[in-house]
Amino acid sequence: MALSKLERRTRIKHRIRKIVSGTATKPRLSVFRSNKEIYAQLVDDVNGVTIASVSSRDKDIKATSKVEAATAVGKAIAEKATKASVETVAFDRNGYLYHGRVKVLADAAREAGLKF
Repeated sequence: MALSKLERRTRIKHRIRKIVSGTATKPRLSVFRSNKEIYAQLVDDVNGVTIASVSSRDKDIKATSKVEAATAVGKAIAEKATKASVETVAFDRNGYLYHGRVKVLADAAREAGLKF
């Protein structure tokens, strides 16, 4: 029997999380994508702490399309990371394909100065 989309993404997510983990010096950049919004957060898995988080629902992020929102979120998370003195991160695509809005967010974060 075929898996549903959610079950498939959950399996991929668990497979990725076995490998990708964040520390205080190299946190995990976790991306969550819903139908309307996109969220990104820097997570220190050793201490169980979220260092910074940004979403397309924030008041300072103005975008007309989903792709523009993903670009703005990528730039904003990179700015917050540099304020928290973080240069390198481990990218966690959270089971989503590295395509579309997830890729746009990652490229915007790279352009703004994050290394991963």
